[in-house]
Amino acid sequence: SYPCSPEVQSILKISQPQEPELMNANPSPPPSPSQQINLGPSSNPHAKPSDFHFLKVIGKGSFGKVLLARHKAEEQFYAVKVLQKKAILKKKEEKHIMSERNVLLKNVKHPFLVGLHFSFQTADKLYFVLDYINGGELFYHLQRERCFLEPRARFYAAEIASALGYLHSLNIVYRDLKPENILLDSQGHIVLTDFGLCKENIEHNGTTSTFCGTPE
Repeated sequence: SYPCSPEVQSILKISQPQEPELMNANPSPPPSPSQQINLGPSSNPHAKPSDFHFLKVIGKGSFGKVLLARHKAEEQFYAVKVLQKKAILKKKEEKHIMSERNVLLKNVKHPFLVGLHFSFQTADKLYFVLDYINGGELFYHLQRERCFLEPRARFYAAEIASALGYLHSLNIVYRDLKPENILLDSQGHIVLTDFGLCKENIEHNGTTSTFCGTPE
């Protein structure tokens, strides 16, 4: 069995206590036309939350959380990003969310970038079904070990440069590089994640004027 934590139950508005099968079985109403957000080519109209066992929270962001989930039919683990539509629409962030989706779709072709498999939506939430990277954040490993030996640091730097170079070849600027957004996979390779601040269609020598980051 795959128990669902209380925090996950709260995010998905699941009543408790129930068995995992029942906790995931409550259908969410489909979005009305006014609530619909165009998910483009990533959209899977047949997907729904009850296709997954949602297990635990593995990340948090401005508009929602990332949950570890197991697809019932495929028996495959994914990281599912669950975003609150109300918060997105209130702050008029649809453009940034769709920009992130566009970048994620292109990432599937690169080993050092987290990729989007498909997306779907309910009346109040967006779901992005992403690669599950199980080695933890580079930030965690750096905190635990205090510093890396030079060969290891070079290894990470080379893979980060490869990932950024691929994005640059697609005229995409990645603007949120920090240890918290660098994951390690089961073999120790880096995987960049969180593309909400990416800027598309930036030509060579182009510039941007948007403030990115947290004011200090």
